[in-house]
Formats: sequence, structure tokens, C-alpha cells
Amino acid sequence: MSHAQPARRLSAEDLAALPDDGSKHELQAGLLVSEPAPGARHGYCAARVCVLLGTHVHAIGLGAVFGNDTGYLLARSPDTVRGPDVSFVARERLGTTALPIGPFPGAPDLAVEVLSPSNSPAAIRGKVADYLAAGTRLVWVVEPETRTVTIYRSLLAPRTLAERETLDGEEVVPGFRVAVTELFERG
Repeated sequence: MSHAQPARRLSAEDLAALPDDGSKHELQAGLLVSEPAPGARHGYCAARVCVLLGTHVHAIGLGAVFGNDTGYLLARSPDTVRGPDVSFVARERLGTTALPIGPFPGAPDLAVEVLSPSNSPAAIRGKVADYLAAGTRLVWVVEPETRTVTIYRSLLAPRTLAERETLDGEEVVPGFRVAVTELFERG
């Protein structure tokens, strides 16, 4: 009788050493999670969020906004590294030294996930849970298909905004307010 070998748990350093194969790779409790390239609608929506949020954050010096190729080391032993589509880290958490070459140590203050056709509800709940458990204060899940944004401060009480409503950065990104419809509009 043979026994299947359990999957080897990877570290953040193993993840960084993977060759670029065109897929997005993350670690969840040391296990490799891969997603195919999500497509044009996803990319456009993520870029809109990045531009709108980044413009506000930069104008008043709140911190830094990062794109989807930024990994966050959310846990060690086993390692969890997540790469939200857009993220924000407050100025006081950035420090005065150069940003790390590898993943950012710790959670973003705000994580934004833009749903793509390959995202299952369970996978998104897993990402949201990982962010919140690591200390992310606010998570936005943007859904281009339904043109909604679901806001998480905990997994137990998400709040969904429709196009006609306003997305607010609350105390995490003070002063940021945008109509949900703006996240999906093309110029």
C-alpha cells in the first residue's frame, strides 16, 4: 500500500525564485496558488481603482498605493504571501528606509481584489480571510460583472454597494470618496 506524499510547503523565498510563467502565484499557508491572467475587463478595473486611489493618496501624502505585482508576507511558518490587485499602506507603516525588493512584511491597510472569471467564491473568501487575519483594516472586493463593491472589515458582516452608491475610504484612507460607477467607467 503506497501513501501519497503531502505537497511540500513553500516559503516566501521559494515563491520569489519561481520562474515567470505568465500566471499569478501566491502562497496560502505554504501551498502554491496560481491563477491565469485575468483579462482586459479585470485589468482596466484594477487600473481605474489604482489611479483613483493613488491620485488621492499621493495628493495628501497618506502613504503608498501598490499594483498587483506586490506581494505581502501575511504569515510565516507556513508562509502566506498574497498579492492584491491594488493595495494601500499608510505612511507611518512605510518607514523611512527603502521598500523591500521582495514581499512587503505584513498586511496592507487596504486590500482591493477585482474579481475575474477564474475566481471562485471560496478562493475570494480565503483571500479576504487571510488579509483580515494578518491585520488588513479594510478589504474591497470589486465585481465588474455586477458593478458592485463588497466591503469587508470582518468576514461576518460584509456590506455590498451598488453603482449608485459611494465608496468611502473611511478612516483607513481618509477623504477618499468615489461613486462606485466610476470604478467601471471608461474615459
